[in-house]
Amino acid sequence: MGFAKGDLVLEVGLDSDCDSTVRDQIMAITGTTFLEDAASEVVDAVILWWRDGDGDLVDELMDALTYLSETGPIWVLTPKAGRELHVEPSDIQDAAPIAGLSQTSTIALAGDWSATRLVARKAGKR
Repeated sequence: MGFAKGDLVLEVGLDSDCDSTVRDQIMAITGTTFLEDAASEVVDAVILWWRDGDGDLVDELMDALTYLSETGPIWVLTPKAGRELHVEPSDIQDAAPIAGLSQTSTIALAGDWSATRLVARKAGKR
């Protein structure tokens, strides 16, 4: 996922269904604990746990951008296909450009979760 030692990571959408192994591995790599959405620091990355019915993804992405460094990614973690509260990939594809983001990749992250990497679109690119 591209995390490095010392990275500050904002975590949004934490709930009891989130994969603790994924969380622990990211924190082990960065050596930092996750910041919560009440944080005021600029962060190197955002992890957004997102499920069907969580609300407006565009709004959540826009909120995440206010904390994010210019080059940092937003990782949208969603339940895999066939799992409860699965999010269609098209929902992320539709929301990203409205929020000024581009989708770069999607990976199978854990048994129940997929992760989609979003980054700020480059200026002047159409």
